[in-house]
Amino acid sequence: MIRIANGQGFWGDWLEAPVRLVEQGPIDYLALDYLAEITMSIVQKQKLADPSLGYARDFPPLIARIARPIRERGIKVVANAGGVNPIACAREVRRLAPGLKVAVVLGDDLYDRIGDLLARGHTMQNMDTGEPLASIKDRILSANAYIGAFPVAEALATGADVVIAGRCTDTALALAPMIHAFGWSPDQHDLLAAGTIAGHIIECGAQCTGGNCQVDWQSIPDMANIGYPIVEAESDGTFIVTKHEGTGGRVHSDVVKEQLLYELGDPQNYITPDCIADFTSIQLADIGPGRVRVSGIRGGPRPPMLKVSISYAWGYKAIGTLVYSWPQAFQKAQAADAIVRQRLAHLGLSFDEIYTEYLGVNACHGPAAQRIEDPAEVQLRIGVRGAGRKDIDRFTRELVPLVLNGPPTGTGFGDGRPPVREVVAYWPALLDRSEITTHVEVVE
Repeated sequence: MIRIANGQGFWGDWLEAPVRLVEQGPIDYLALDYLAEITMSIVQKQKLADPSLGYARDFPPLIARIARPIRERGIKVVANAGGVNPIACAREVRRLAPGLKVAVVLGDDLYDRIGDLLARGHTMQNMDTGEPLASIKDRILSANAYIGAFPVAEALATGADVVIAGRCTDTALALAPMIHAFGWSPDQHDLLAAGTIAGHIIECGAQCTGGNCQVDWQSIPDMANIGYPIVEAESDGTFIVTKHEGTGGRVHSDVVKEQLLYELGDPQNYITPDCIADFTSIQLADIGPGRVRVSGIRGGPRPPMLKVSISYAWGYKAIGTLVYSWPQAFQKAQAADAIVRQRLAHLGLSFDEIYTEYLGVNACHGPAAQRIEDPAEVQLRIGVRGAGRKDIDRFTRELVPLVLNGPPTGTGFGDGRPPVREVVAYWPALLDRSEITTHVEVVE
């Protein structure tokens, strides 16, 4: 049996979680999931501005904090913190924690290959719209293939203390240690599906131990000290979801079921680079306090194509807010919105979309929201989006004046004009897996 913990569900998750996982009980592997589609565009822009960047910069200092128990207890760290610059990330880890052996997985980054792939007939059309990638070629910010667990397991086989990948799948971070420890092969589909589902359960960190949980959330104990998940995996594909004793949160089959539904399409065909997992085959059993046994999982062969995550520049946006207080707070906010829209029209500004929300009234549930006759306060939130930065910037100058020349009791303008931000759009595509060649390097 091996214990695989996950201490990060995204770049920005609780910094103390990985440290506590290492300090509060036994684990063999520490998985850290940093990447999302938007994150890839952020790190790509960082690398373009500074070739030494392009990775999750929280990661190297974290490894430095836990370097001693990693060495003394033989814990292996597996992370996709490399972003678009795994080598630079590994060098920074080595600088801050020189006693650790670090290996990187390379080959997922396609940014510099897009022109060649298009020239050779790979259209990489948008999976949602069918539009060819060539239509946005000049606006691409990042392009990365989702690689699976076997290259990460290859990196573990080097004896590395820390394995850093770029855009591997979230589930690969848990599946790779199982492949490495148990010697699973690419044709053992049921076992790979089990490891994939284990990775899916823990990939969002504490979301499977009671965080962001709808089931009786008010009774979940000590969420300030919530325990992050641990999978106790067996070589036959069965595993137990748990957490360290004495930590907050809750591990129960009801909570695990919520996480199983996360980002799930066809439950019988959960497609990954390593296999296809059948979520309808999952058997859950509560076998004790804070312990859920998962078994019976079936799977199928891996697909011939890999998914490619592409981000590209798509204009600009700005979002501003004002707060109006009782009495008639909602009516004041509605009047302010009408004034802004009228003034924007008079200025002849062009936007692809203007969108308004009323926080405290119906921002979350829209027309389904329970009617509140006279709320104590309402936050007006107005956003605009468009191709031209100039018009977006002009919009940002139309909110603060309302404090004096609009409805009464306007406040909440202390931060001044809202910033103009670039809109990054997502382009999902498929590419034949034969075009992707991964390799492992040990960074000395």
